[in-house]
Amino acid sequence: MNQPLNPSFKLNRLPRVAIVAASWHKDIVGVAVSAIRHEFDRCRIPPDQVTVIDVPGAFEIPLHARRLARSGRFDAVIACGLVVDGGIYRHEFVAHAVIDGLMRVQLDTDVPVFSAVLTPHHFHEHGEHKRFFAEHFSTKGVEVARACLATMASLDQLDALAA
Repeated sequence: MNQPLNPSFKLNRLPRVAIVAASWHKDIVGVAVSAIRHEFDRCRIPPDQVTVIDVPGAFEIPLHARRLARSGRFDAVIACGLVVDGGIYRHEFVAHAVIDGLMRVQLDTDVPVFSAVLTPHHFHEHGEHKRFFAEHFSTKGVEVARACLATMASLDQLDALAA
């Protein structure tokens, strides 16, 4: 996702996007949500086209993403969360379940789903790590917004070819 938005991609209409954001580590996850909103604004996607849904944690993201995708109201869903290694092996199961769930949602609903659910190695609750990961989430927010817009445009192109 490190590539800039391809200017040749044109959306046929204003997209409706849902962002599902985990509340755990909201101070860090919120940076990604802000970066996504800022990038959409920069690309002239009005704020009222973007809906943010807060959920308790990352594990709850796939179910919410599925319901949003099935609602028919959204052209894409973006997931944001931080799954940390709290000293037990559980974080790997959670991260795996979330990513697998998100992939299943997009394949089952034909609505693109994007992940800014990150699983840092050796995260600690101190200022240096919080600053580092907040900055990283800012970058990932921009990247996931660009990937979302580019994918919706490429899917529009595929639909036009099939018509």
